[in-house]
Amino acid sequence: MSSRFVAGMTVDEVLRAAEAIQQQGIASTLDSLGENVTTPQEAQRSADIYHRLLDAIQSRRLNANVSVKLTQMGMDLDTHHEQARSIVSDLVDHAVAANTFVRVDMEGCEYTQATIDLVRALHAKPANRGHVGIVIQAYLYRSAADIAALTQEGIRIRLCKGAYKEPPDLAYPQKSHVDGNFVKLTRQLLDTAGNANNDAASVANNGSVTGIYHGIATHDDAMVEAAKSYVKEKNIDRHSFEFQMLYGVRRDLQRALVAEGYNVRVYVPFGAEWYPYFMRRLAERPANVLFLAKNMLKS
Repeated sequence: MSSRFVAGMTVDEVLRAAEAIQQQGIASTLDSLGENVTTPQEAQRSADIYHRLLDAIQSRRLNANVSVKLTQMGMDLDTHHEQARSIVSDLVDHAVAANTFVRVDMEGCEYTQATIDLVRALHAKPANRGHVGIVIQAYLYRSAADIAALTQEGIRIRLCKGAYKEPPDLAYPQKSHVDGNFVKLTRQLLDTAGNANNDAASVANNGSVTGIYHGIATHDDAMVEAAKSYVKEKNIDRHSFEFQMLYGVRRDLQRALVAEGYNVRVYVPFGAEWYPYFMRRLAERPANVLFLAKNMLKS
């Protein structure tokens, strides 16, 4: 089961997976599994893996970027998150030099504001524009306001539904409400897309920022169709954003979207931490078990 959804244990294995995906016209985001490190040494070892990935992306000319979790970079090790800020800043500097991109992943709601603050601070450095972005979760009530603030600064966003178990005072408890908010937020993001240039954010006459290259992360046919309908309705460039999916999930849909002319990126996890990663996700939300089981039966 794990081999369907995890691209191996080593850097070489994930790079081979990225190359195979690229041959199908699909980009990738590489994620070294792990979170909540307990020592500065662990955090630095995690960062070293990402520096190896960034070097390989550049040398192999891969259409790929990386996704990092702040707790894996030492966010819990000091009150002001200085360790994580320093490590991720170095990674973004490396991504700038390698002409690629660092996505800062979103974790549980106790990290939401700190994650947003860190990304905004990194993105404020002129050289980093277009090279660092964030994930926003549609099941949180606050997400529309967060998107409005982040896009005003030209920050690239990956929109997903959310995988953590959150309290009902912070997140929509019902799937139908999450789906409805996902569609609303998708439209909010697509309104800031504007063109096909990944980092050419510009200010429109009304003061809004356009030309931001976002990712719509979903395997749900209804959510995909809602995005496609809005793109058609508003005459939005199909290359001004991308659909994102997990490695091994809805490969049929990935291929179909590429054939229709949409950009697709696959999130490719790897590493020795695959077992605790899966077990935490399955324990946190029973719906995750059904999701994986259903996709084992799809091509």
